Order: sequence, then C-alpha cells, then structure tokens
Amino acid sequence: MYVSAPKVIVVALPYLVELTEQSRCPEPQNNFHKRHPNLRTALSVGDDAWSALQAGGSVLDAVEKGCARCEADQCDGSVGFGGSPDERGETTLDAMIMNGNTMEVGAVGDLRRIKNAIGVARAVMERTDHTLLVGESASVFAENMGFTAEDLTTNKSISIFTQWLKDNCQPNYRKNVSPDPSQYCGPYKPGATLRQRRKRQIDIHAHDTIGMIVIGKDGQVAAGTSTNGANHKVPGRVGDSPIAGAGSYADSTAGGAAATGDGDVMMRFLPSYLAVELMKTGTDPSTACKTSISRIKIHYPGFFGAVICANTTGHYGAACNKVPGFSKFTFVVYNSQSNSPLLQSVDCF
Repeated sequence: MYVSAPKVIVVALPYLVELTEQSRCPEPQNNFHKRHPNLRTALSVGDDAWSALQAGGSVLDAVEKGCARCEADQCDGSVGFGGSPDERGETTLDAMIMNGNTMEVGAVGDLRRIKNAIGVARAVMERTDHTLLVGESASVFAENMGFTAEDLTTNKSISIFTQWLKDNCQPNYRKNVSPDPSQYCGPYKPGATLRQRRKRQIDIHAHDTIGMIVIGKDGQVAAGTSTNGANHKVPGRVGDSPIAGAGSYADSTAGGAAATGDGDVMMRFLPSYLAVELMKTGTDPSTACKTSISRIKIHYPGFFGAVICANTTGHYGAACNKVPGFSKFTFVVYNSQSNSPLLQSVDCF
C-alpha cells in the first residue's frame, strides 16, 4: 500500500469494526456510523490528529492530540479511564510517545488519578531526562506538572469488577499459587510446585491499545500508544504500551510502528523496534509487520496481536495473528492525497 505524499497518519484502534475490503469512510452523517460506533470513534481520533498537522502542529502534537481524544472518549473501554479494572478494582493507565528525530521517549506506566496519560508521557519526555515513570510517583509528577487529579473509576468499571468477583475472579493472570486461581479468588500464596506454562486465555477485548504513527511533510516521524491495560490484571502490572520498541517505535531515518494485543507476550519480542529496523534495511512495511508477528508466532502461535507500520516514503502496512474471533485487522489512514480517511484491512495469518 502506498501514499504518494509522505504526510500520513496511520492509526490502530481498539477492536475497530472489521470490514471485508478496503473502502473510503462514508460521510459522518451516514447511517453506517450509527451501526458501527467504533468507526465513529476512530474517525474522531484520527480527525483530531490530522487537524493538528493541518494547523501547523508537529508530529508529536498530532500523536498527543489523537491519543488524548481516545483517552477522553474511553475507546472501546480499553483506553482511558473507567475500563480494565485490576484485581483491586482500580483503573490504571499506560502511555508512550516517541520523537523519531531525537530518539527521545516519554512514558508512564501504572498511572493513577490522571486521565491524560499521553500528556503526562510527553511531559516526562520534555520535562525530565528520564524515559519512563511508573506508579504513584508518576501520578505525583503529573500533579506537579499541572495535570488534574481525578477518579478513574466509573459505574461501568465498578460493575465489571463486581461481576468478576461474583465469578470467582475468573479469568485472572495468576499461576503456580494457592488457592487454585482457576477456581478461587485470592489472596494468593506461592504454590508447592512450579508447573509448565499454562495455556493462555484469549480475549480480544481484554488486551488493546491505541497505536498511532505520524509522518510529517518533511519526513519527521513520531509514534505513540495509550491503554488502560489488561482487564483484571495483577496490580502493578505494566504492559507493552509504554515500552519503547514494544508498544511503538519511531525513527525518522526509516519510519514508525505500533503494536496492539497481548502486551505481556508481545513486549518480549519488541515487535515495533524490529519492524522499524527491517524498514531501515529496505524491507517494505507490510513485510516488516508480518515478520514481527511471525517472530512471536514461533513461540506463541495462539497469541492475539497486530502491528502497523509506515515508512518515510509513504508506504504503510499491517499484519496480525489469526486466532478465534480475530481474522482481520482494520486500521485508519489519513494522507494528503485524500479528502477523507481510508479504512484499510489485512487478513490475519
């Protein structure tokens, strides 16, 4: 897939509506949007990012604006406040932003009380010499930087947590502990033995992220991610989204990439970094994405995940791993040659 002008935005959104073929998005008033609310959300996110570029903003501005819109709109419940409560019923946020010119990164993990996680991530990049801040200290940093402290819990997240408790805390991410985590809630203690790796439960709604790549008119690249993590995660868990090279990666000499899916698995392979490094050697984006997914499939053939890629010449692509309920991955593309955003779909393999 190719865009003649390098000015392009590629967006991967949580559980975006699956379409059977490439198509231009219809006008906002079309009933199609009413039938597919995820598409409506996708357009809002992409529109904010594209508008930032059109208004003369930087590629970093575009990434921040787009991700912030998704956080505020609680994209599919897997980004922003009020979703994915952990074992204590608390929602925490992870986010990252990367400057492909300077290779600077700002990220936050296990962020509490602050809704604008991507904004805090950018503050880490621009107001400190660090790359990643986590937990309560990250929240205090955000408050000191002027971000408003707010409750991230909602009636919906309370309902999700309450039902999970009624279901004996199923599913969860515990193993080799007592009592048996497949039947009971905690508190847990170490089990008597260590067993072989258990089969991972696949829930395409439980692990998701907004991932965004922005290529500016002069070839500048930025990338970013934001998520509220895995549903019912162990408190303190940080996924792939705020990890440079895992959640996303940008290099203005090559392009950018972003990943979504089971972060606990994907972060072990740095798929975004691998994809960008492959593009640096001349590999086309579609092949780079597919290679990143293939590396993970060798060890975890049943993992849920996808990667989007774009290079500085205007090419873009994506790849995904085929699992039950996830056979096609749809993403949104904005570029200078089109009057409206483009939906692109790839078949998972």
